[in-house]
Amino acid sequence: MLFFVFLFLACSKGKKINDSEVSTSDSVSYYLKLIDTNTSSDTLKKNRINKAYSLIKSGKNSTSSRENLSKVIFEYYSLGDFKKLKEASKVLLEKSKSANDTVSLARSYRYLGGYYKYSDVLDSSFIYYYKAEKIYVKIRDDISLANILLNKGIVQSKAGDYLGAELSLTRAYNIYKNSNESEKLYDTLNQLGLVYNELKEFDKAIFFHSKALEVVEKYDLKSDQQRGVCYNNLGYLYLKQKKYPEAIANFELGLNDKNVIEDDPDLYALLVDNLAYSRLQTSNYQNIPNLFYKALNIRKTTDNKSAVVNSYIHLSEYFQKINNSKESIKNAEIAILKAKYSKIPNIVVLALKQASVVDIKKSSFYSEEYIRISDSLQVVERNSKDRFARILFDTEVITKEKDDLEVRNRNLLYGFIISFILVALLFIVRAQRARTRELLFKQAQQKANEEIFNLMMSQQSIIDESRNKEKKRLAQDLHDGVLGRMFGLRLNLDSLNSSTDPDAPQKRNELLNELKTIEQDIREISHDLNREKLVLINNFVSIVHNLLEEQKSLHEAEVIYHIDTIINWDKIGNAIKINMYRILQEGLQNINKYAGAKNITVEISGDSENVFFKIQDDGIGFDVNKKSKGIGMQNMISRTHDCQGIIDITSKKDHGTTIIITIPIETKQLIEEPA
Repeated sequence: MLFFVFLFLACSKGKKINDSEVSTSDSVSYYLKLIDTNTSSDTLKKNRINKAYSLIKSGKNSTSSRENLSKVIFEYYSLGDFKKLKEASKVLLEKSKSANDTVSLARSYRYLGGYYKYSDVLDSSFIYYYKAEKIYVKIRDDISLANILLNKGIVQSKAGDYLGAELSLTRAYNIYKNSNESEKLYDTLNQLGLVYNELKEFDKAIFFHSKALEVVEKYDLKSDQQRGVCYNNLGYLYLKQKKYPEAIANFELGLNDKNVIEDDPDLYALLVDNLAYSRLQTSNYQNIPNLFYKALNIRKTTDNKSAVVNSYIHLSEYFQKINNSKESIKNAEIAILKAKYSKIPNIVVLALKQASVVDIKKSSFYSEEYIRISDSLQVVERNSKDRFARILFDTEVITKEKDDLEVRNRNLLYGFIISFILVALLFIVRAQRARTRELLFKQAQQKANEEIFNLMMSQQSIIDESRNKEKKRLAQDLHDGVLGRMFGLRLNLDSLNSSTDPDAPQKRNELLNELKTIEQDIREISHDLNREKLVLINNFVSIVHNLLEEQKSLHEAEVIYHIDTIINWDKIGNAIKINMYRILQEGLQNINKYAGAKNITVEISGDSENVFFKIQDDGIGFDVNKKSKGIGMQNMISRTHDCQGIIDITSKKDHGTTIIITIPIETKQLIEEPA
């Protein structure tokens, strides 16, 4: 009897698998592959992610669907769509609980912890990280556990629970130091240094920041300006200990990286401001105000509100030291205004403290405000230190109640299963008959599905063939267009390197702007090819003029050109116009690369049946009988044949090259309408 019961349950379970789920899985994989190509715009990428998410959300709760949902969540994170990240993470949480999938459950807790950490909802972030931590400890996934401990430590540090942060970060450090996770090891050491700084244990803070710097040097880490961050942190610690020469030395080492001002303006401003402040403490006033103002201007540009307030406070201290009370009070008042506008209590306290020192008349007023806000901050800090302990206690209570409820529910479930078995035994014969009919139906359905699959494979072959043709066309466009312009720019940049012309910097900026234009062209080629067709249809002659004028301005060769005005361009097909433009581009590019010509002549003429295209130069020439030709010349020949035209290439060594192309006007074809 038990055998038949289990057989019946197994058959029932088999009913859940159907071809619609397979189709859904294939569609999700298709969208995820499109996302991985990295060739789409953010908008198109987001649409594909949303489609994949919608299919996963409504589809079967399988291991692969949960894996794909994790990938979707990561893509939402990379796009900065935290609203969707939260929504998808909660869906993953429910699916993981339903399937009793421990690994996916830990991931969902991790994602939600990251969302609330980003949103500064520290209580929720802490509890989700704590839940993920318990799972990773249980399944012994050390690297994932270390990631959780690192983020949990950062959350605890933000909330003022520095002792708890120290414990979490130390556990993470003990894992990372025996792994290959150099970036994470650096983050952990740096965060430990910051925590010990808050705990006033400056020697330990210096030790961990020094270890972080050793990791940067050992693994040559360059992202996020880690080296500069380490030197700034070390300098700041020496500054707090009043070891000003050591502080100055570290700030100057941080500023040795000339790229820091472009890669991380906030860090550069911080180093400059700290260097000036350290020198101020040594009564070395040389160039100090300039450094303070330099840091202030950068911080205004980056809209770093708290840093701007610090700059004004330091300026106030500087003017106080040189006995310029008017300017000192003025900067202190500005610091208070900026601090109140930022609504950051800690910054307001610092500004009020400085104002109470320099403004004797209003000292009592500023002192009262300072004491009032400081007291309220201390109350908040005391409460925040204990709140995570309270959260853990409440969580344990809730977990115990949940476990008791699960036991009761399990007993009810067992009672229901036994009842179900007794009822099922009465209907087993009928169920077996239904199963036989179902198997016959499935066989017919499987045959139909095989036919559908064959049709899909046939359609996919057609799609692949079209895609390959499009790739070939894109390769030609990129080689004939973008590479030619980039080669010209490279030649000009090479010439500017040795130029002593005072206008060289301006020309260099113009060439850099041209590089930006080329970058935009590449982007447009990838997702908006129809735009190029439209421009060539409506403005073909104008674009040819622009190309030739650009050739004049960017290269030394003299260009003489003539375009016959009697040509009726409306009768010429769009594909022919594009190919003619690309042929001209390739011809000019070849002359610039290889010919060394001093004069170039371009003539475009025509009659009622043909367009004649002539490109001539007085360069070094080449052997036209040579069998192997470069890809540029092959593209010119290929484009001419695509237009059903004739190309005649004449060249001799040291006697230049002449290319004459005859292309028939396709008057029988309808003029293509722009898409």
